[in-house]
Amino acid sequence: MAPREAAEPWFDDTTEPEPHAARRKKILEAHPEVRGLFGHNPELKWQALCLVGVQLSVAYYTRLMSWPMLIAVAYFFGGFLQHGLWSVIHECSHNQAFGYKYPLPNQLLGILANLPMGFPCAVAFKRYHLMHHKYQGHAKLDADVPTEFEARLFGTSAIGKLIFVILQPFFYYTRPLFVNPLPPTRLELFNIAVQLVFDYVLLSHWGLKPFVYLIGGFFLTMGLHPLAGHFISDHMQLTKGHETYSYYGWMNQLMWNEGYHNEHHDFPNVPNKRLAELRDMVPEVYAQLPSYDSWPGVVWRFITDPSVSLGSRIRRLEVPQKTVTNVEKVVD
Repeated sequence: MAPREAAEPWFDDTTEPEPHAARRKKILEAHPEVRGLFGHNPELKWQALCLVGVQLSVAYYTRLMSWPMLIAVAYFFGGFLQHGLWSVIHECSHNQAFGYKYPLPNQLLGILANLPMGFPCAVAFKRYHLMHHKYQGHAKLDADVPTEFEARLFGTSAIGKLIFVILQPFFYYTRPLFVNPLPPTRLELFNIAVQLVFDYVLLSHWGLKPFVYLIGGFFLTMGLHPLAGHFISDHMQLTKGHETYSYYGWMNQLMWNEGYHNEHHDFPNVPNKRLAELRDMVPEVYAQLPSYDSWPGVVWRFITDPSVSLGSRIRRLEVPQKTVTNVEKVVD
């Protein structure tokens, strides 16, 4: 790797293991009552069906809208529903809708929640997301870590980082194909086939505008959007030595507590709806960790602060000899 100027942020490489497994063990020793939060969220399936129904209903009525109105509705209304659906997919990746004994129903619900996005991603997301938990920060195994190419391309200028935020969905969903390509599973192919059939039927019967509202809104709002701030805030190292951050602002109500990210990584078998209870049970831990109360504020700092870049990440270059217990194995 070429030497960097001292003023330009670059990856902090470490051989230390990710912090969550050790912290989980300590918390359980001090607070065994936390185990009472383990389980799944039976309400999630109804929330998913509600979001899918509302999003498709709005898509249907976009046929009557002008193009400027459609784009405005996709961003200012549909974008919030898109992020809610993304949170459902995230929860389903941890089997939080039906429990760990029923992985297939969880995946099928994720595929259903995926439909209004227009772009097939639910099943592939689960595979890469569980690797993100197991190998957090690993340059080759954790596709959440930006590549050196991205860090050099967008640099530290406000313009460069603004362009990255706008294009963030493209990099988020294509990076795994370059960093850690995995052969597709049958369920992934099923996810793709179902999505393509759905898109074709929607285009054939409802026309172009509803399709643009869904897939265009998905890519538009997963970048420069208030709720998309979690993509930046979750692991961007804005406080030296800390690689995971929680957000405790009011927007958690729109994202099923998606902001409780330290709590989630410590206990991925606690559903999002109980993460606030987890934080309250262990204030001596979570109150001491750096956190945020504004996702838009995090994005603003990322864009405008020259001391922050895509290289502001803690990174691991070697596969740890002793890995974190596979979160897929954690039971209710």
